[in-house]
Amino acid sequence: MSSPASTPSSTPPFGRLTTAMITPFRPDGSLDLDAAQKVATYLVDGGNDALVLNGTTGEAPTTSDQEKVQIIQAVREAVGDRAKVVAGVGTNDTAHTIECAKQAEAAGADGLLVVTPYYNKPPQDGLRAHFTAVADATGLPNMLYDIPGRAGVEIRSETLITLAEHPRIVAVKDAKGDIAGTTKVLANTDLFYYCGADELNLASLAIGAVGIASVVAHVASREYRQLIDAVVAGDLATAQKIDRRLVPAVETIMTRTQGAIMVKAALKLAGVIEHATLRSPLVEATAEQVDWLTTDLKTAGLIA
Repeated sequence: MSSPASTPSSTPPFGRLTTAMITPFRPDGSLDLDAAQKVATYLVDGGNDALVLNGTTGEAPTTSDQEKVQIIQAVREAVGDRAKVVAGVGTNDTAHTIECAKQAEAAGADGLLVVTPYYNKPPQDGLRAHFTAVADATGLPNMLYDIPGRAGVEIRSETLITLAEHPRIVAVKDAKGDIAGTTKVLANTDLFYYCGADELNLASLAIGAVGIASVVAHVASREYRQLIDAVVAGDLATAQKIDRRLVPAVETIMTRTQGAIMVKAALKLAGVIEHATLRSPLVEATAEQVDWLTTDLKTAGLIA
């Protein structure tokens, strides 16, 4: 085993600041690729090193395979080589996931986000087989997405340690909230960790995560860039100050209702998108939720 991923000499494969990007829709629910390009450009201008497309916040359960390819192509065109494009390809069917992975590679993605198969609750042997098969299917680096709250099953530390031996399994988007388990994996592998739970961004960075894969960064990219840079520089006091200031934003976006609902409302408030349309069964934020959002984003200093 070579030196751990958190050492200064290591280069994170997807940079340090990444946003799990929304998928914009027009009022009739159709895909709005112009808006997707605008959001992508806005995020990269704000300091993002990579954009994660077609994930949970991108409403992947309600977009077709063809639409997912169109989103990758549109964002790739918009950001060029200014940022990495990481494509969500995970499903609960290994064969379908492999097909999506190949399509994403052909569409110009730089890497793949592969979520734990959901609903069918495979055993750890099944997870190892699934992730290995997907990693074998393309030449792209894979970021495994560990989110048991949605998938119904975790990727255990021992499983991650085994999977880390695959040359194309290079990173983890960690939304499990198990700091001790993450530390164990970091101590025994070269995996690059990206925090996938905004409330734990600073804690994760402190134990050796190389970056974050954020939802709140849609409206706080510059702040999270400063927080990450402060941690890298060893300036914990500055990082703590930024983290604490963003608490109202994290709470309002991630706990008031479903995250994609609130972050689309936030982007509309910020003037980045014109429509906050979501696809059913998700629904737009209520007037009351928008009022909460407005107050909390003002408190966090993210809107005037």
